[in-house]
Amino acid sequence: MDHLDGNALAGPLADYFTFDVTAATARCNGCGEVAEFARALVFTSPAGTVVRCATCEHVLATLVEAGERAWLGFSGVSAIEVRRA
Repeated sequence: MDHLDGNALAGPLADYFTFDVTAATARCNGCGEVAEFARALVFTSPAGTVVRCATCEHVLATLVEAGERAWLGFSGVSAIEVRRA
């Protein structure tokens, strides 16, 4: 089977990264809880932001911003559900 490179994702993913992420639901890798990001526990510091599961406090996501660059990690999330309009 032939494949494309990651640039083929630009169009399809653009539809999903224009939503209010707090309304999206995520499944925690720690306990399996599925909940809206708005329910998560968010800890901020000068080093970055850590998002934790409200049920088990497992790290769901991290955000580090430096100038015009940002690093987003969703290592603690096994799936994110987005409602399509």
